[in-house]
Amino acid sequence: MRNSTQSTTPAVTFQRGQYVLYRDPELFWTGQDRHTFVCRIDRICVGGLTYDLTPLPSGRPIYAASRDYMRLLPAVDAMRDIDTAPLNTEGAADDMTAAAMAWLTQQAATANRRPELPARD
Repeated sequence: MRNSTQSTTPAVTFQRGQYVLYRDPELFWTGQDRHTFVCRIDRICVGGLTYDLTPLPSGRPIYAASRDYMRLLPAVDAMRDIDTAPLNTEGAADDMTAAAMAWLTQQAATANRRPELPARD
């Protein structure tokens, strides 16, 4: 007989330095506020079943967080406003975030310079 229940946990291999959305199960199941927040993975514990996280921006470490309560935050989602910005329309920059504008400004400044050769020893 086959088990008809499915896991809702995505088959993701988390890596150090990635950003995840973490839901604190204790806060969530007791109905408290602020139970879900963004964290950076700082350490992969034995077997990759738990992780040490740093919540952003508080920085107070979370030790041995279960992967079942984590969801990967892909870089493509963070960069979507840059990737889809309608730069050829009037006022397009008004709808972009400050981070997107800073990135585009930096790219424009470096794109027009000749690359420098490394110094000789």
